[in-house]
Amino acid sequence: MSLHYEVKKEDFLISTDPVLLEMDVIHGYLSGESYWAQGIPLPVLQKALSNSLCFGLYREGHQVGFARLVTDKATFAYLADVFILPEQRGRGLSKWLIEVIQSHPELQGLRRWMLMTRDAQGLYKQFGWTVLDEDARQRSMQRHFKDIYQKQD
Repeated sequence: MSLHYEVKKEDFLISTDPVLLEMDVIHGYLSGESYWAQGIPLPVLQKALSNSLCFGLYREGHQVGFARLVTDKATFAYLADVFILPEQRGRGLSKWLIEVIQSHPELQGLRRWMLMTRDAQGLYKQFGWTVLDEDARQRSMQRHFKDIYQKQD
């Protein structure tokens, strides 16, 4: 039995094996193309990934998508850094990636899953996610340093 969670579909593979992660692809997308992690320094990203449960999406041995969870695997998970490379979009891969993540055996029974997205609410709603009502009893709070990566030298 594999120590890593893997699911195959046609010529695609989703794996939690960190050895398979292509840091140049992940860093290239997150630091250069994403709206949420523009300019993230490579050492910061490496530290984040090493402390997360990462899901790489591969086609014929090359990384084409990614997502990571910050989780205790018992009560809580925060989904972050989800992307499919532009040339692979339109194939249902983001839906499959979310299905696989939510089906991971070690993540069953979590009390709360959270994420932040500016433009993908429709995707996540298909999988039971709801928009947080930020005014409901003032429970949602954050400390957010929006431009932290731009301020580092």
